[in-house]
Amino acid sequence: MQVVDVAQRRARLGVRHLLAGRAETVEEAATSMVGLHASDPVTVYLSARARVADFVHEDLERSLYERKTLVRMLGMRRTLFVVPVDLAAVMDEACAKILVPPERRRLLAMIEDQGLARDGARWLRRVERRTMDALHERGEATATELTKVVPELGEKLTFGEGKTWGGQVGISTRVLFLLATEGRIVRGRPRGTWVSSQYRWAPTDTWLGAPLAEIGREAAGAELLRRWLSTFGPATALDIRWWTGWTARTANAALAAIDVVEVGLDDGVGYLLADDLAPVASPEPWVALLPSLDPTVMGWKQRDWYLGGHAGALFDRNGNAGPTVWADGRVIGGWAQNADGAIVVRLLEEVDRATARRVRREQERLAEWLGEVRVIPRFRTPIDKELTS
Repeated sequence: MQVVDVAQRRARLGVRHLLAGRAETVEEAATSMVGLHASDPVTVYLSARARVADFVHEDLERSLYERKTLVRMLGMRRTLFVVPVDLAAVMDEACAKILVPPERRRLLAMIEDQGLARDGARWLRRVERRTMDALHERGEATATELTKVVPELGEKLTFGEGKTWGGQVGISTRVLFLLATEGRIVRGRPRGTWVSSQYRWAPTDTWLGAPLAEIGREAAGAELLRRWLSTFGPATALDIRWWTGWTARTANAALAAIDVVEVGLDDGVGYLLADDLAPVASPEPWVALLPSLDPTVMGWKQRDWYLGGHAGALFDRNGNAGPTVWADGRVIGGWAQNADGAIVVRLLEEVDRATARRVRREQERLAEWLGEVRVIPRFRTPIDKELTS
């Protein structure tokens, strides 16, 4: 069995993740990374900035809202991603639509149990149809705007009654989630600036000019895994299941459908595409300041080979990564932005002077790029709280 050591994995990370050498366009970056995380709206911009030469936030906005070569959609692990349009159908079929049957059953039960309708399925079909009609008529609309046209969307559902985490949720949230998971609607422009997370919704067929391409579930899973391994390989079976959110059965079926080879890793057996066994040359020294939830730091479940012992400082209790400082394929610290806009760094291990200088230069470049914008990660980590206290 061929062995891929940690040094080779770090070299691959630097090159394949466009951190040791940048892409020309944001589309190239999103393609290479098999999507850019977008649950926190700031993340996708900072992830693109770290990978695209001379990137400005308007580049991504033009790709998303004018050229529409990229689209923001639900994907792996119920997470939002910005992906190229050709990947959208693959991701939707392989990961998002799997969620539809249980989510629909859960919503129907809540509708009937809480007295909104005796026949929940009939009621929901009518609300979905009216919602889609309203969106096709308007082109795009926020949930609040849709509720004025479809009053049923304003109904409230109670969950977790008697529990500390219980509360109410507008049924519009559930209905729009279902429509998005089925690939029928997509998130359009935000209401505010590029750091806003209040999106308008639009019908997929009118926003992209056509419905998502139809692709079989097995073919979609195989294609998604092939693309992911080309950037993130080698990876273990646990890494694959975690990143995709698949069951072991689904992951094994996708592995069997593509040409892969087992390789030895320091943390077990991994998989590489059979045509990707040649070593990747170590790139020139590099550093990067990556944002919270960046796809690189969130790319694997088994992270010791690049994260070391720093998880407690850089991840929250739910497994969400905060902003990280990287050097040559490994995490060396964390960063945050002060109220005055300065980028502050805490290194968690010793580095040589040349690396320290590169980190300082990157701090300055990031602060200049952000300008008056202030970045507060949605998920706060110990080191982020410490640096901003």
